[in-house]
Amino acid sequence: MSKKWLGFAAAGTSVAMLLTACGGGGGDQGGADVSVDDSAITSIVDESSEQGGTLKFAHSDQFDSLDPGNTYYAANWDFTRLYARTLVTYAQAPGEEGLELVPDLAEDLGEVSEDGLTWTYTLKEGLKFEDGSPITSEDIAYAVARSNYAPDIINKGPTYFNLHLEAGDYAGPYEDDDLGNFEGVSTPDERTIEFHLKEPFAEFDYLAAMPQTAPVPADADTGDQYQTEVVSSGPYKFEEAWNPGQQLNLVRNEEYDPETDPLTRNRPDRIEVQWKQEENDRDNRLINGDLHTDIAGLGVEASARQNILRDEELSANADNPQTGFLLYFAINPNVKPFDNKACREAILYGADKNALQGAWGGSVAGDIATSMLPPSIPGYQEIDPYGTPGQSGSEEDVNRALEECGMPDGFSTNIAYRSDRDKEKKAAEALQQALQQYGIETQLKGYPAGSYTSEQAGSPEFVKREELGIMAYGWGADWPSGYGFLQQIMHGDAIKPAGNSNLSELDDPEVNQLLDDAAQTESAEEREEMYAQVDALAMESATFLPYLNQKALLFRPQDLTNVYFSEAYKMYDYSALGLESGAQN
Repeated sequence: MSKKWLGFAAAGTSVAMLLTACGGGGGDQGGADVSVDDSAITSIVDESSEQGGTLKFAHSDQFDSLDPGNTYYAANWDFTRLYARTLVTYAQAPGEEGLELVPDLAEDLGEVSEDGLTWTYTLKEGLKFEDGSPITSEDIAYAVARSNYAPDIINKGPTYFNLHLEAGDYAGPYEDDDLGNFEGVSTPDERTIEFHLKEPFAEFDYLAAMPQTAPVPADADTGDQYQTEVVSSGPYKFEEAWNPGQQLNLVRNEEYDPETDPLTRNRPDRIEVQWKQEENDRDNRLINGDLHTDIAGLGVEASARQNILRDEELSANADNPQTGFLLYFAINPNVKPFDNKACREAILYGADKNALQGAWGGSVAGDIATSMLPPSIPGYQEIDPYGTPGQSGSEEDVNRALEECGMPDGFSTNIAYRSDRDKEKKAAEALQQALQQYGIETQLKGYPAGSYTSEQAGSPEFVKREELGIMAYGWGADWPSGYGFLQQIMHGDAIKPAGNSNLSELDDPEVNQLLDDAAQTESAEEREEMYAQVDALAMESATFLPYLNQKALLFRPQDLTNVYFSEAYKMYDYSALGLESGAQN
């Protein structure tokens, strides 16, 4: 296949074009549901070259950070492209075409050395920051250094560069201000950047598409406060210094040159984001046209869902795509009594997955999951090692597991969830109710989404101190491969003191080795078999309770243009959106 795909097949997405929410999994009952349009899944809806207007987003909480190098939410990776360009990005197109990589700041995709250990990118000419200063290769090297080698300060994003670059004992730019000591990256001149790897890694171009390659001028870096005034390399810039909780306003960046950009991402005149918006109010404003998009990309809540599914006019502006996200509960074996595998198995056998599916909205919200690897990811094989009759739990298996773990009368633990996500809270409540009948008592503990992955569930120390035995989570692939989905939630090297995504703290030598070997394996077929083995081993560990391969019911107001579902980010492509004439308000 072409260089853009590095020999990898795209992750296919199967989408039902006619949808009803009746039956199965606790869907909304009563009234006749109508089919959802789904046009934006396979095509661009209301394609237009018109510019102008104010594009309005809202969020029920707020992002973990607006710093492109310090975030790990898919919605933020989608959104930051409006003010932070990267070496490589994803094509602006619906369907599988949108999974193709295209050069952004770079002239082309990476050139790899014969031994596979060096990847080289050349920057386009004429690139500028918002203040008119030139963007250089050193600005990108610095961005990678700060985002991967300063865990005490920048710790909310992934650490793939740290994992793959041959950087020796480099201490990071805050302890060592000589970037020349960062041996993992070299900059022979202002337009050339070279990445030096420990071992060959055929998927490296996907790392170059991450927001961690968005350039950062060293003299403007303020550590974890950089998010308050990010220096723009994209079509928009912060109107003024921003503080968490305040409305974010983006205005046009006069130094941005669209001729250097493979994407068209400069349609609105202004972009506004409101935080901490109540979910039902947000949905009502969305349907009424006072808001353009829920920036989290999670879909509407129950009340709006019922209205959309029972109104032909509203359903004509809705899409119900497979998001590629897996919803699951992580079970941490470092929290008693889950150091005993049988106690973990009692949770898996006791869960009622139909009730968990119903908490998210029934079949419209997705299909019941029985393993960690979603069907859309190459390497998926159907397995169900902890299956129960009708997926509703098994008293016999729970009782056997409780006897095995020495607690025949049950035990108590805590379930963590994101408090501003109503559907996640309902899922935690559904698990609580299912387990209670077996003598397993749980206390629900809610935390804000903006700090959940960095300070609570994502902090192993906090997890142990607060005894968070079970934690609600969701995951999507960082790029469309088994490695891009599994590595950060299952590899022992991914466990971090803060910003941890391996909530189960799984550190299985066999899993680690399979993932390491897959990264260096040329054969796609062999890699996919390795990913299937990792999936099976992870399930065997009984540290994961997968329950839903997610779908989302997304609504697009009529005045929104250039709308399509991005297969790369698994939500609408925010960089492409525009507004019809007269939509300014």
